[in-house]
Amino acid sequence: MKVYDDKHIKNVAFVGAHGAGKTTLAETMLFEAGLINRRGTVENKNTVSDHHEIEQERETSIFATPLHTEWRNYKINILDTPGLDDFIGEIISSIRVADTIVTVLNAQHGFEIGTEIIWNYIDRYNKPTLFVVNQIDHLNADFEGSFKSIKDFVGNNAIKIQYPIKLDGAQAIIDVLKMKCYKFSPEGGKPEKLPIPDDQKELADKLHNELVEKAAENDDSLLELFFEKGTLNEDEMRQGIKAGMLRHELFPVFCVSALKDMGSGRLMGFIDNVAPAAADLPPEQSTDGTEVIRKKEAPKALFVFKTLYQPSLGQITFFKVKSGEVTVNDKLVNSRNGETEVLHQLFIMDGKKREPVQKLTAGDIGATLKLKHTETNDTLHSEGHPIAIRPIQYPATRTRRAIHAANQSEEEKLSEALKKIHSQDPTVTVEFSKELKQLILGCQGELHLAIIDWLLKNVYGIDAIMEKPKIAYRETIQRSSTANYRHKKQSGGAGQFAQVQLKIEPWYEGIEEPQGFNIRGKEEIDLEWGGKLVFYNCIVGGVIDARYLPSIKKGILEVMESGPLTRSYVRDVRVMVYDGKMHPVDSNDISFKIAGAHAFKEAFLNAKPKLLEPVQELTIKVPEELVGNVMTDLQSRRSNIIGIDSIDNYQTLKCITPTAELYGYATDLRSLTRGRATFKAVFSSFQPVPHNVQEALV
Repeated sequence: MKVYDDKHIKNVAFVGAHGAGKTTLAETMLFEAGLINRRGTVENKNTVSDHHEIEQERETSIFATPLHTEWRNYKINILDTPGLDDFIGEIISSIRVADTIVTVLNAQHGFEIGTEIIWNYIDRYNKPTLFVVNQIDHLNADFEGSFKSIKDFVGNNAIKIQYPIKLDGAQAIIDVLKMKCYKFSPEGGKPEKLPIPDDQKELADKLHNELVEKAAENDDSLLELFFEKGTLNEDEMRQGIKAGMLRHELFPVFCVSALKDMGSGRLMGFIDNVAPAAADLPPEQSTDGTEVIRKKEAPKALFVFKTLYQPSLGQITFFKVKSGEVTVNDKLVNSRNGETEVLHQLFIMDGKKREPVQKLTAGDIGATLKLKHTETNDTLHSEGHPIAIRPIQYPATRTRRAIHAANQSEEEKLSEALKKIHSQDPTVTVEFSKELKQLILGCQGELHLAIIDWLLKNVYGIDAIMEKPKIAYRETIQRSSTANYRHKKQSGGAGQFAQVQLKIEPWYEGIEEPQGFNIRGKEEIDLEWGGKLVFYNCIVGGVIDARYLPSIKKGILEVMESGPLTRSYVRDVRVMVYDGKMHPVDSNDISFKIAGAHAFKEAFLNAKPKLLEPVQELTIKVPEELVGNVMTDLQSRRSNIIGIDSIDNYQTLKCITPTAELYGYATDLRSLTRGRATFKAVFSSFQPVPHNVQEALV
């Protein structure tokens, strides 16, 4: 295969809502370029992109799939992404390595919910973007409505390059950049190029002049030329459009029918001639803020943006060459762990098809097999030239489940499988909670959970059970209490004896020292689970030897690890040990540990114990017209609204909500708002549980 330089490589990510037609458009572009002889369809389960069994079973994209095509001396790498935000990790990683984003809209629906969510990430990465309104030949297509919905989001910087018309009963597209009319047969394919019809001349001229002005605004030299000549030629317009796209201030709008192959060739021509190439974008930044030099003569640096595990092949690693040229058998160092990896094979991937290559240059996207120590977000670099590319920031998990193997003997196998799934998709998190004694799986939603379950069953052969996770409560006290406990045991020979008298009180930051005690020692213990134990030695007259105090404290800490109310952790208590007795023969460490534990437990239960629950700070972005529904639901979840801000047509709600009330919230919010609201949750603090809830839990 020909090796292209970074000026002739275009990396484009196809993004958009579910059902917009991204996979069909990618398939049509491969067909147009002659890489495939026959176009597959999603319904027939034979597209190049949706080749995974689970994608064919569900007839939807789940993984981002790299494809490539060659068109008029350019190489176009296409990343076909899912449309559902449960798989947002696949979308974000594709946006990150793409040079231009092709946002596909369904002409029947315009700027849909899924597109809104994806747009936030495009905007965050400031990527050059063009819009493609698909399915213009559909009976319910509304191009003007779709264009208006684009302008509602990106403002007047959305500019028509094309618009559809009916010409003699046939589908046609007016192109105001080339000032031509493309008329298609009912079967689509290569169009007939015609002059713009007389009844469209006035509108086409108006849109052409708007496009000229927009192009001129983005380049000072073009602006001067525009004032001088009153217009720009086609090449000058392309220059201005590219400059505007690079500044994320101009968004060209195209129209196609991907299914009928109408307009896809012209779109590919625009990507070739105008859309920014790898060489046009600003240099990549390393984690220490230095720029990565994008030249083939520079030291090699690859950024791993995706990994995929296939049983027949093992791990497939997808990367973008950020600098230098990589060749087969190169030895590169992983910046995260210092391990050396050998690139025994290099591939260009088209779905499941692998095309071996000997070399890939800066700006290109490729893949390799069976790297042993490399995962998504890693950087591989030349030995002696260390660099780490800034990692992709993935969103926090929105759905959590406790997970365990149906067959207990497969627990270790399940753990290894989940590690591989996390390696492929960093939006999946796995952690063992020592407190809850559960393996906790985090992901983006119910559909995401279903896909993980499918992978476990069908790829790894594990039957897993997912259930509601326990809640990490805390226990504390509300008043002071005293206890006197004597431990005595005699069973022939040496016995056990210890008596401990203590007082406990609630502890808080800034509390005064206890009154009425002769304090001989104080120890503040920061507990692993948060809060404190403050332990005072107030023994007078040596009634308990100082060497036994650590054992008393150990007994108290053991009770605090499994509280008297619900076996949850205890926090924020201070203990004053002020009296007791010991025996010259029978007293020992174990006796005082037992006596200390029992005394503390007795005092705790008499100190008006209180259960605390974890609460989350929720930030919910919701359309104005749906705020009422969301707030009503939040109130039913014992939420406390702490702020409301308005941004454009959205409102951002901030509230404090108990973790126990958030089970299934991602699904419920999606249902309430038809998928138009998003949220993130961050742990806030522990708050007292209402009395009726505490009674039920205890």
